Amino acid sequence: MGESSSAGLQGRTLFITGASRGIGLAIALRAAREGANVAVAAKTTEPHPKLPGTIYTAAEQVEAAGGKALALPLDVRDDEQVRAAIERTVQVFGRIDILVNNASAISLTPTRATDMRRFDLMHSINTRGTLLCSKLAAPFLARGHNPHILVLAPPLNLEARWFAPHLPYSLAKFGMSLCVLGLAGELAADGIAVNALWPRTVIGTAALKVALAGAPPEALRRVRAPEIVADAACAILKRDSRSFTGRFCIDEQVLREEGVSDFSAYRQSGVREEELLTDLFV
Repeated sequence: MGESSSAGLQGRTLFITGASRGIGLAIALRAAREGANVAVAAKTTEPHPKLPGTIYTAAEQVEAAGGKALALPLDVRDDEQVRAAIERTVQVFGRIDILVNNASAISLTPTRATDMRRFDLMHSINTRGTLLCSKLAAPFLARGHNPHILVLAPPLNLEARWFAPHLPYSLAKFGMSLCVLGLAGELAADGIAVNALWPRTVIGTAALKVALAGAPPEALRRVRAPEIVADAACAILKRDSRSFTGRFCIDEQVLREEGVSDFSAYRQSGVREEELLTDLFV
């Protein structure tokens, strides 16, 4: 395990894509409780008919949790929007210390059942969006304090079983993982850590409930809360950026390294640890 930065997250600035809800919001709130500045960068500016939260409600929650917030409408597919959002963050907070590439699109369909527009969407958000945000944030991160890029991407397990059932999504998601591998080496000279984080179990977000609307109710209980990923993310972001980089981390293992052994707070009461659903790619 890399050494922790003594400064923690107090006063550090995070730029989080897809932070209006789910795991992105959970990371934002966890950092805010330590006094961080958070740029809430996401597409949702108006309430979604099925999913709660906008960049503005998320920013309010960040402020209520003890952080400073900046709500930024952002489509990570748009080069100029990304450039403007990053520059605006630096203008408001004076710096960017952490980039969290969380925005992602998913469609668990096999090749023959995947519309190519959906394929293009997943690649433009997942792989291209991660590369674009990292590219444009890197010059500012190089001047940041203990700078990190954290990507919500799976470990590079190159086995057919992770590709055959949903090849288009796997290609887009593993593209994010390859960004971690390459950028960790590319940005090491600037002291910028680049790491991946992935959950061991399925995470119970509002988007999951929509995606599994037809699933048995019991399946929706066999998940962990987004807070486990957020706690693991913030632990990684405190580690020394020059020594802890190029890693493919699993949330539970990160927290075990931090001394956590009881994970019951992250699951619903009445659900046993062995009943939890294991996530894809693990």
